[in-house]
Amino acid sequence: MRVTPLLAALVLASTAIVAPLNSTVAGGIQFGPVENQPKRKPQRKPAPPPPTPAEIAPEPAFEDTAPAARPPARQAAPAAETHTPTQRQSGVMRRVSTKGLPPPPAPRNCKNTGTFSAWMRDFRKEAEELGISRRTISDALDGITLDEGVIRRDRRQGFFSQSFLDFQAKLATNNRVQNGRAQIKRNQATFDRVKKEFGVQASVITGFWALESDFGAGLGNLPILRSLATLAYDCRRGPMFRDELLAALEIIDRGDMRPHEMVGSWAGEIGQTQFLPTRYLEHAVDYDDDGKPDLFKNPTDIIGTTANYMSHLGWRRNEPWLEEVIVPRELPWAEADLSIKHPRSKWAGLGVTRADGSALENDAMPSSLLLPMGRFGPAFLAYQNFDVYLQWNQSLNYAITAAYLATRIDGAPAMRRGRGDIPTLSQDEAKELQRRLVDHGHDVGEIDGIIGAQTRQAVKTMQIKFNLPADSYPTAELLSALRRR
Repeated sequence: MRVTPLLAALVLASTAIVAPLNSTVAGGIQFGPVENQPKRKPQRKPAPPPPTPAEIAPEPAFEDTAPAARPPARQAAPAAETHTPTQRQSGVMRRVSTKGLPPPPAPRNCKNTGTFSAWMRDFRKEAEELGISRRTISDALDGITLDEGVIRRDRRQGFFSQSFLDFQAKLATNNRVQNGRAQIKRNQATFDRVKKEFGVQASVITGFWALESDFGAGLGNLPILRSLATLAYDCRRGPMFRDELLAALEIIDRGDMRPHEMVGSWAGEIGQTQFLPTRYLEHAVDYDDDGKPDLFKNPTDIIGTTANYMSHLGWRRNEPWLEEVIVPRELPWAEADLSIKHPRSKWAGLGVTRADGSALENDAMPSSLLLPMGRFGPAFLAYQNFDVYLQWNQSLNYAITAAYLATRIDGAPAMRRGRGDIPTLSQDEAKELQRRLVDHGHDVGEIDGIIGAQTRQAVKTMQIKFNLPADSYPTAELLSALRRR
């Protein structure tokens, strides 16, 4: 594959988005169909999900995420037969002025200065100087106006303040389990091919496919170029989306898509597994060799591209990714941390068992113990492939949900809810907790009531200090202790 300077620079500039994945935005999440709806007759295309739930794009690594101090993904070992994607390049030499990684998002209450029309004039000039053709600039950007609704959605994103159990219940539905199995059966030959060439299991791909767009039923109906232009102008994440808008112009310039074909979610992602334009340029695969990738309507290209990207992130063939387990009532809780990996035999020795009560393998498979809702909630062993989920989307709630959904598609039973009532904080209490953690010298990112990696790490530190069980999960007990100090 020949990479133009623009593509290379865009990939570099989007490193914070791709590895550790889309630290700012990943796929637009759709709520699945309501479980108690009347069953419909089978259709060739799934019925669209209910229109009321909003499209949600996961938030960045700056808060609702897994720990940043994670080793980079291991490149997957080449398979005996390796698919080399063929991509068409325009051949135009381009450079992006942005160097290094995009800055962290500005606060959600940041204020825009200058007009959108003035920003657009400057951007069009810059795009032409970088080598984008005048025809593409005109076709793509003429008449585009600011979409205030996109800005409101980007600023809101309250979906991630939900507890893990509430989050996964809305997303990892039985409907999606059944539809995932149906997709595997319908596209069995393609899934067999990607398993051989990339080593990625069918259930893993369909788990993402279900969450990102309900297999195409929930793609969204907004003009992608308008969404990207709006987010590129907006003060919160402008530099990142400027690069995404340039990448979208590159896609059009080289002939992969026309502007009117770019329709999707408010976050500007492309296709049924929701690739931002920079990710598309680097990883989209024309897997059926018909001339160009089609991630909107072609299941073969969708499956092949998703597998290609996951292989790039370091997917390890023939290895697990997540397993639900049962933990004993007493455990060195501070060891339950994504940044800590032990041989599976050690967890077995500490009394951790499979979800059905049977013994874990007594082997050296590296794994971390995940307690998304603390020691009283559901528990999981996360294996090295789980790191790929966190590069796809660093929201811990999303990553666990997607990985768990894949195990359900493979036949795992429904998730246990843990032991008894799980203490939870309201969003206002969570914000107070974050403020008090900041007062104690901790960096929790934005004080937004979302309990992400930075907040969880600070919680663990204070639990140890106050001699509380250090399971990284915030409780009223910890909040009371913080109030007294």
